[in-house]
Amino acid sequence: MADAVAAIDCGSNSTRTLIVDGDGIAMVREMNITRLSQGVDASGSLLPDAMERSFRVLRHYREACDDAGVTRGLLVATSAVRDATNGSVFLDTARDIVGFDARILRGDEEAAYSYAGATGDLGLVAAPTMIVDIGGGSTELAVELDGELVSYSMQLGCVRVTERALGRGVVTPASAEATRSMIERELDRAFAAAPAFNDVVANVRLIGLAGTVATLAQLDANVAVYDRDVVHHRLLSRSSVQHWRDLLAHEPPEERLGHSGMVLGREDVLPAGLYVLDAVMERFSVTELLSSENDILDGITSSLVNS
Repeated sequence: MADAVAAIDCGSNSTRTLIVDGDGIAMVREMNITRLSQGVDASGSLLPDAMERSFRVLRHYREACDDAGVTRGLLVATSAVRDATNGSVFLDTARDIVGFDARILRGDEEAAYSYAGATGDLGLVAAPTMIVDIGGGSTELAVELDGELVSYSMQLGCVRVTERALGRGVVTPASAEATRSMIERELDRAFAAAPAFNDVVANVRLIGLAGTVATLAQLDANVAVYDRDVVHHRLLSRSSVQHWRDLLAHEPPEERLGHSGMVLGREDVLPAGLYVLDAVMERFSVTELLSSENDILDGITSSLVNS
């Protein structure tokens, strides 16, 4: 049997790993909130404390790799590191810690890995399948049309939208309007850059990835403790997205933590992610989406196992 492989995703809000055996069976799947993108939107660089939070988690993941006998792996960094002037400094240290290849993904590469991971265990349907991957700093849209992946990376993420427009506390009418305007401008850019998106309006199966959607699925299911079987492939209605967006928007972050299913470390940025998700569903005229816990990590490990 082939040796185990690992994928690590240094995202804007969380640092995650997936370790699989030579048959692609998951051995370790772990997520830690590290908020790497803290302040990047304002300062243009990664803050020392934010980097150290991520490095601490990466050292832990390296130990997990050793325990699992990992011989090959790939660490990827996305929006926060892409946008930071000192992103290469972060990446060099991260590479030294994990001991295998590390690189910054372009938006289209991120979308391709995420699409492959999210659709790998899905059955075929008549309509095209689109992913919406709401991260901390960016949101990827990707759909396969005529055998070609059409994608666009929007400068919208739950942390970026929170810092730039919505704020962390109770949402005011002014901040809600600023948020909607920010999101609509980016959606306009997405449709201008990828005109093929117009071809799937009202005719697309939407798959939601990453922490915003996963936390929404837990809230929707009213489960206090994470249960992958409950969250993965849970069907979520747009009315549920709007319900939780509006409810959480009128609460301070500490009160949001009282809801069964809320994840510590997402309480201050989840409303922003839900504003993005609702706007995407509106733009593509869809009333429901499927939550997927398979994502970029699954796409990376699959490529490693099969290489």
